[in-house]
Amino acid sequence: MNKAAKIAVATTVTAMLAGGAYAAFNIVHAVVGGGGDSSDTSSAANVDPTAMATKPPSNTDAQKLATAFLQTWQSGPAHYGGAASDTDFPTNALAALQSYHDGLALTGIAFTGITAAGPDPQLTGATKVNFTVTAQVKGGTWTYPGTLDVVQSASGGTQAVHWASSVLYPKLTDGQNVTAGPIPNASGGSATVLDDKGKPLTAAQFPSLADILNQLRANGAGLATGSSGSGVSVVDSAGSPAGITATVFQAPTGAVLKTTLDAGLQAAAERAVQDNHINGMPSGVVAIDHHTGEIRAIAYSGSTDLAINDWSAPGSTMKIITAATLMDQAGMNPDTPASCPPTTQVNGQLFHNVDNEHATGSDMRTAFEMSCNTAFIDLLDNAWGTHNQPHLDSVANEATDVFGIGSWHIGVASRDPQIQAAPNRNFLAGDAIGQGDDAASPLVMASVAATVAHGGFLQPILVPGLPQTPAPQQMNPTTAQNLRDMMRDTAQYGTAAPRTAGMSGVGAKTGTAEVGNSTNGWFVAFDDNIAVAAEVVGGSTGVGSAGYVATDVLQADQ
Repeated sequence: MNKAAKIAVATTVTAMLAGGAYAAFNIVHAVVGGGGDSSDTSSAANVDPTAMATKPPSNTDAQKLATAFLQTWQSGPAHYGGAASDTDFPTNALAALQSYHDGLALTGIAFTGITAAGPDPQLTGATKVNFTVTAQVKGGTWTYPGTLDVVQSASGGTQAVHWASSVLYPKLTDGQNVTAGPIPNASGGSATVLDDKGKPLTAAQFPSLADILNQLRANGAGLATGSSGSGVSVVDSAGSPAGITATVFQAPTGAVLKTTLDAGLQAAAERAVQDNHINGMPSGVVAIDHHTGEIRAIAYSGSTDLAINDWSAPGSTMKIITAATLMDQAGMNPDTPASCPPTTQVNGQLFHNVDNEHATGSDMRTAFEMSCNTAFIDLLDNAWGTHNQPHLDSVANEATDVFGIGSWHIGVASRDPQIQAAPNRNFLAGDAIGQGDDAASPLVMASVAATVAHGGFLQPILVPGLPQTPAPQQMNPTTAQNLRDMMRDTAQYGTAAPRTAGMSGVGAKTGTAEVGNSTNGWFVAFDDNIAVAAEVVGGSTGVGSAGYVATDVLQADQ
C-alpha cells in the first residue's frame, strides 16, 4: 500500500469512529486482511494458539489489527464472524460477542483512542492495545476503557487478537458476561427499618430492637421495595449477579421496612428500662396506640426480652380482667358491695393482701383502687352463689372472648400468654389476682389497658397493615366506661397515685406478683393516646418499681 492510500484509510477510520452507531466499517479490516460479515475469514483464523511467538508484534502492526477487529465488531451482529476470525479463538470469540450484544440489548458501539501501548507485561509475546468503548445499551450510554492483546504465531508471523473475556470488558473473567437492566441495591439487601414517621431505626440507637430488626429484615414484613435502579452489571454463566456493577444509569433506592414504632417513644422506653429507681433490675415495657392497636415502643433491660418474649404472673394488673368478668358475667358494677379483710380462705387455702393489709371501703370500686386481693377473691368465688364447675372458666373466657388474649401475629416472634380455665376454686382464686396459672408479658398487659381505653380489643401489630384478628365478643360499653373510671380513680387516688396523680387523662393499675421467693412489680396505664405496661423483675411493689418505668414513657407522650 502506498503512502497516500494509508493516509486515506486513516482519515476514513477517524471519521467513522465518530459515528457511534452500527455501520459498515470494513475498510481497515479489508486492508489488513479479514472479511466484513459472518462468513468472513482471515489469516488470523489459521493461527495455532499453542504455537505463538515470544516476540510481540510491533506497535504499528498491533494497532492495525486491533483497529480492524474493533471496527468489524462495531459493524454489528452480521459481522461478528469476521471480527471473531481476527482472534486466536474464533469460536469462543463469536459466541462471546453475541452474548455481549444480547445481554446489553446493544443498539450501537464505537471505539476511539485505539493506541498500541507496547509489550504487555502480563502476557508473554503480546502487544497491548488500549481503546475507549462507547456502547448504546438498554437504559443509557456506557463508556469505559478497554484493552486487548495482539499476538503472532511462531512461524510465519501471522497475527491475531488474543481472545479473552476481558476484551469485552476488562473486569470480566471466563464464563462471565455483562447485562444491562436492573442493578442490585448497594446495601446488599439489608433494608432500612423505619418508624411510623419514616425515621430510621437502628440497633445502635435502640438496643432493645436489635433482634426485632433482624427478624423484620429476615421475614420481610412491612417491606416497601425500593427502586433497583438501572445500569450494567456482571453476571455469571447462569445469569446470576457476580457482584460487580459496571455502570449506573439510575441509582437504586434501598428497600425499607415500615413499622408502627415511634422513634421518640422508643427512645423514652429505652431510657425508662434503665431508670435509676429500679437499681438495674431487669425490666420490660411496651406502649400501644389504643386507637389503632399499633405498637409504639418495645424496650427491655437484662439478658431476656421481658417486653414481648417472656411471661410471668401479672399480679393485680389482672384485676382489670377480673373486674370485667364480674361485671359482664355476674351482673356486678363498681358499686357492688365488697369488703377487704387481711386474709380470706377458699376451699381451705389462705389468701392474703400485700403485707396482710386491711383496706377501708365497701365496694368494688374502692377494692380496685386499693388493689385488695381478698375482696376480688371473695367476689369471684361467690359470684354465682355456687361452687359448681361452670364458673371456673369465667376469667379465662373473659380474657379470650372480650380482651382478645391468645396467639397473635404482631410481625415478629412474641410469647403467647397463658390464661386458662381454672382446674378448681383455689386456682380460680389465684387467677382473680393474677397469680394461679396466669402468665403474660408486658405486651399482653399493655393490650389489656389498650382494650379498656379504646372500649374494645384491637390486636397489637408491629408492622402496619398486618391482619388484626378481632376478639370473639365486643366489650360492653358500660363495662368499658366503668373500667376506665376505676383506673382513673386508681391513678389519682389509689395505689398508682404516687406515680400518676396529676397526670391528665391517665388511668392505671398496679400489681405485685409473687414468683417463687421473690416478687415482680407491674404497672399498666393509659392516657389519651397510648396504653403502657411495665414489669420489673424483683420489684417489691408495682408502684415503687414498674411505676417509674411506665410513667417515664407516659410522660414522654404527654
